[in-house]
Order: sequence, then C-alpha cells, then structure tokens
Amino acid sequence: MKVLVTGGAGFIGSNYVRRVIDGSLNGISAITVLDKLTYAGTLTNLQALPKNSFQFIQGDICDTKLVNDLIPGFDAVINFAAESHVDRSIAGSREFVQTNVLGVQNLLDAAKNAGTQKFVHISTDEVYGTIAEGSWPETDPLLPNSPYAASKAAADLLVRSYHRTHGMDVRITRCSNNYGPNQFPEKVIPLFVTNLLEGKKVPVYGSGVNVRDWLHVDDHCKGIHAVLTKGKAGEIYNIGGGLELTNMELTEKILHAFGKGSESIEYVEDRKGHDLRYSVDWTKINRELGYEPQVKFEDGLKDTIQWYRDNEAWWKPLKNR
Repeated sequence: MKVLVTGGAGFIGSNYVRRVIDGSLNGISAITVLDKLTYAGTLTNLQALPKNSFQFIQGDICDTKLVNDLIPGFDAVINFAAESHVDRSIAGSREFVQTNVLGVQNLLDAAKNAGTQKFVHISTDEVYGTIAEGSWPETDPLLPNSPYAASKAAADLLVRSYHRTHGMDVRITRCSNNYGPNQFPEKVIPLFVTNLLEGKKVPVYGSGVNVRDWLHVDDHCKGIHAVLTKGKAGEIYNIGGGLELTNMELTEKILHAFGKGSESIEYVEDRKGHDLRYSVDWTKINRELGYEPQVKFEDGLKDTIQWYRDNEAWWKPLKNR
C-alpha cells in the first residue's frame, strides 16, 4: 500500500512514519510525507530515518494545485495536518479554520477525483465538548467549546459527508491527549518537563481540576494503523489511553520525577472556556479492531522525561523560537 501522510513532520505524524519504517506497523510499501513545516512541524522529527526510506515534500494542504498533482497514485491518505493548540486558537482562529477545515476539504476533493481507496482523518476528543461523568461513544453529538475544537468538528462532519454523498471510503479517529517524545514544547507535558530542566516553575491553569485521559503516541499510532488496515468505510473510532488524571495529579507526577514539590508550581489564570473533563469510550475499536493501549503511563512518562533530558538540542531551539 502506498500512503501519503499529511502533517508527517509533526509530533504524531512523524511518530507514525517512524513506526512504519522501523517495521512496527506493517502493510505499507511506500510512504510520502507532505508537511508545511510550520512552527510545530520540523524535519528534525524525521532526520534519524534513512533518506531512501520515505519521500518528503514541503507544502500546504491548502495548496489546491499541489494536492491535486500529488494525490493520484496513492492507495491511502492519512491526514495528520492540523493547527492544534487551543490557546493559539483562542488568540486567533483564522489559521485554524483555513487549515483544519478548508485544507481538509482540499484533500477530500483531490482524493475523490483521484479515486483514492482510503482516507483516514485524525481528529480529537475535544470535538465532543466536556463531560462531567461517563465517557463519549462515537455516536454522541459534537459540542466543541474552543475555536480549535470547532474547526476539527467541522472537518469531521465534512469528511463524513464525503462518504455519504460521494461514497468515499473515509475513516475518522478521535484520540485523547497524546504524550511522548518529539512533542512540541508548548503542550503541557513537554512544557512542564522542559521548564523544570531549565530551573523554571510549571504553570498550572486555575486550580488544576481539569481531567484528561492520557494516551502514549505509540499506542495512538497503533490504533490509527488498525483503523487504516482493518477499519470500515464511513466509521468513526475513538482511541483512548485508559488513564484519567486531573491536571494537578499530572503535575504532581512530573514534579515527583524531578524531586520537586509545590514550590515549583505557578498558578496562572484559567484558559477561556476551559473544558472540565474529556473521556472517550474506546469499546468500539477494542471490540472490532482489537486495539488496546499497551504503554503504562508511569513507564511512558519516565521514558518521555528521559528523552527530553537527552535531547536538549532538539527542544531548546524550538522553545526559544
């Protein structure tokens, strides 16, 4: 199978590419990465890979000519490309709508016209909004509360419509909070880890009561690959990590790993419209495709912290930029 991976120089996309090339994920004979190389997408995420193991093209999914010329010949498209940071979407949402909605529409049209066999769209649990108790199944309504989440929800609906209207084989995944190596240091775990490595405090929103389910990026990529290779056309699959923590519980675990205490916490004004809790029900992907997260959070967090300790040359320039 020949696969085009959009956003393949970002955190999750590059991890997927690395796992395909190292043989952890099978069934792909050729892989091409399309990435705009924005602030969060960097070729350093792919630099350790053999140069002949994949093709890289720098470009924007919003570039109609580029996408139309590129997609024919691929058996599948996996779309990781997205603007993804909630705080940035609150400050200005135009780029989020441009990339996350219009860019996806551009890809869909090109894939439809080229007769691409499969289109896998990577989404987020944030499209569901917030939930006080229980977990969202894939059939729950979309009630996004941030401009970022709203742009992703719009893309989900657009992708689904191409299955219903045009008969395209599209598949949507909605994941919980990812963590792991190579994550851009604006996200909470790498931000906290790199701050502590620099001798700084960690900024906790509000009182730290917001709850998130944590998913190691390796497990997420295994779930995505299961959807690509075994999923059904037109279906949506939640991918969860199986461990919910309040932001304060997460903070305490990171501080403990550094031998630090509450003196290293700086409480900051809460994010606007901050969702209290996310929780996806991943029974469907477990039952139908055999997915189950394998990385224990304690092990994954320990390895992630060590990776940032060992790779200051990777994160320091990104953080200072």
